[in-house]
Amino acid sequence: MVPMKIPKSLLSLSAVLGLSLGFAGAALAQATGAPQAPALATPTASPDYLAAVTRWQASLTAFATADKERLPGTDGVLFVGSSTIRFWTHLAQDFRQSPVVINRGFGGSTMADCSLFTRELVVRYRPRHVLVYAGDNDLAEGRTPRQVLESFAQFVNTVRTELPDARISYISIKPSPSREALLPKIRVTNDIIAAYVRTMANGEYIDIFTPMLGADGRPRGELFLGDRLHMNEAGYRLWQSVISAHVTAPATLAASPAPQPVQSGPGVPVAISPAP
Repeated sequence: MVPMKIPKSLLSLSAVLGLSLGFAGAALAQATGAPQAPALATPTASPDYLAAVTRWQASLTAFATADKERLPGTDGVLFVGSSTIRFWTHLAQDFRQSPVVINRGFGGSTMADCSLFTRELVVRYRPRHVLVYAGDNDLAEGRTPRQVLESFAQFVNTVRTELPDARISYISIKPSPSREALLPKIRVTNDIIAAYVRTMANGEYIDIFTPMLGADGRPRGELFLGDRLHMNEAGYRLWQSVISAHVTAPATLAASPAPQPVQSGPGVPVAISPAP
C-alpha cells in the first residue's frame, strides 16, 4: 500500500485543531497511525466545515496559543460571535462579577461559522452560560433570516447535547448605521430568533436593538466608530448596562417543549430542538 502523503496545509490545520474537536486532527491521526486525542464528538467533515477551518486558521491558532498559556476554568461565562465580541477587550472587567469570563469572538464571523465551531469554541470550555452575538454578517453576505435561525438552532442543539444545563443567551443583531439598508431583515431575524428562544428551556433573548435606535427610529450614530459598523466605548457601555442583568440573573430551568420544525429548502426538514 502506498502511504498517504499529508499536505503541509493539513498538518498545519491539525496542529491548530489538535487540542479541540476538529476533523483535521482526527483525519491526520487516522492517516498516520498516530493515537487520536480524546474528543467529545467529531464534527462531520463537510465542505463548509473544512472551508471554515481554512478561513479561520489564524483565529483558531490564536485561541489554541492562549489556551496553552492559560486554559480558562470551567463553569464560567463565555461570549462567542463576530467582531463586536472580539473587540470587547474589557469584557472580563465589565462582567467581573463572574470569576471566569471567556471571549471567543472572531472578527467577520457569521452565525453559520459559530454553528460549525460550537464544539471548539464553546463546548471545550464547559461554561455554565453561553452568550452569542452573530447574524448581521450572515445577512450582509446574502443569507436570509431563516438561514440565520437555522444556524442558531444548530448551535443550540450542539450546546444542549454536550452541556444540557448551560444557559444560552442570544444577543440581538444591532442596528449599525452602515447597514441601515438591512434593518428590515435585521428586524425579521431578531423577531424569529426571539420567538424560537421562547420555546427553549434555560434560554433568553437579549434585546440591544431597541436601545440602540434613536427617537427617529434610526441607528444612534454616537454609539459607533467612524466606520459606522463597530461600536465605540459609549456603545459598549450601553451593551454592558443591558447585558449585565442577564449575566447575574440566576438560571431558571423549565420543562422543555417539543422541538419546533423549521423547513430548510424544498422538502428538507431541520429539527430545531430546544433544551432537553
